[in-house]
Amino acid sequence: MLLLISPINTEEAREAIEGGADIVDVKNPKEGSLGANFPWVIKSISELTPEGMYVSATLGDVPYKPGTVSLAAAGAVVSGADYIKVGLYGTKNYEEALEVMKNVVKTVKDFNEDAVVVAAGYADAHRVGAVDPMEIPRVAADAGADLAMVDTAVKDGKTLFDFMDEDTLTKFNNTIHDYGLKSALAGSVKKEQLEMLYNIGCDVVGIRGAACVGGDRNTGKIHRSAVGELKKMIENF
Repeated sequence: MLLLISPINTEEAREAIEGGADIVDVKNPKEGSLGANFPWVIKSISELTPEGMYVSATLGDVPYKPGTVSLAAAGAVVSGADYIKVGLYGTKNYEEALEVMKNVVKTVKDFNEDAVVVAAGYADAHRVGAVDPMEIPRVAADAGADLAMVDTAVKDGKTLFDFMDEDTLTKFNNTIHDYGLKSALAGSVKKEQLEMLYNIGCDVVGIRGAACVGGDRNTGKIHRSAVGELKKMIENF
């Protein structure tokens, strides 16, 4: 299980790298759960990330505007992201989500065939009117994406597990694997919840808050010691 840590700037990215993160996921919490950061931030983090470690970039909690989202995807891949993550926020159903993702996949692969395209849904989709998270594996597979994930849309202290229990997450994860894709799980995940996700068999776990001093994704800062502790826990499972 790979550890994805989400810094907001180069300072935090260095901490994530020194702590041993597998994937450095550039995001901007001010713009939402999967808020997009600026191209120059992605570029600068990409330049300082060592070989063998991957850079991910979120495109935002995106609207149902396939052209706009595709252009954002082009910006992320040109800026040096290895993983391009799309938060399917404004898509209300499978058809809308598929249209967005198919065009993102085409865009990204035209620039870099090796880039990993991630279709991200939300465990609490019902709170924001987004596509049902259980549709995300099919969306990812039918669009030609590489990885399907779920996060939480509203960051109000509730975690992934408040909306999807272990059985539901296992079904979600297994469905992704049945399609031959990789899986990622995130959503205010606490360190004591890592083992359950590991046992479910997810390929990537996404974390910000638990890697921050004080454990707060908004007011805290990522620190290498917190990242290192998470990494060591995963290695010891």
